[in-house]
Amino acid sequence: MHELSLTQNLIELAEEHARRAGASAIKSITVKIGALSGVIPEAMEFAFDVCCQGTLAQGATLGILHVPAIGRCRQCTTESSMTSLIDSCPECGGFVLDILQGQEMALTELEID
Repeated sequence: MHELSLTQNLIELAEEHARRAGASAIKSITVKIGALSGVIPEAMEFAFDVCCQGTLAQGATLGILHVPAIGRCRQCTTESSMTSLIDSCPECGGFVLDILQGQEMALTELEID
């Protein structure tokens, strides 16, 4: 479960930003997770409370923004939603899609005290 280490890193990053802003506590953390990122949001939610213990984020809430995957076909330039890294183009059947979004995982918002 690599989500445990990702959650630990997320909290460390949030603490770093909160300290730079002079905060004494983190109330909430919002993260963007792409559909093709390989991150299981439910596993991250499960690990969150444990990882927050003893940090500025203890008692904080986790918000997750789900980012759908979208790709563009290199053959016909059609943009379409994707469910896997090996999807084909729904227009021409081509298998070379450039992923435009959906692989990201990013800290997007902190609510601090």
